[in-house]
Amino acid sequence: MNMKNEEIIAKINEFLVEEFEVEADTITPDAILKDTLGLDSLDYIDLVVVIESNFSFKVKPEDFVGIVTFQNFYDYVISKVNSKELI
Repeated sequence: MNMKNEEIIAKINEFLVEEFEVEADTITPDAILKDTLGLDSLDYIDLVVVIESNFSFKVKPEDFVGIVTFQNFYDYVISKVNSKELI
């Protein structure tokens, strides 16, 4: 099953709105992930669990080092999903 990038982004946005109770229109590629979602260290754990359960790949804490904007986050998930499908 090959997911298109748009489908991955739509799925990410859908679970972010549900899990973190944010307005869908506040989620834009340039928005700051941490600020928009109001993330603290425990929320990051929730975010990791949600990603792992939705996309079936393991997230390492260091993977989040370069993730600042939603676009960074999308790119990260897309690259993981695409590389997983090649295995």
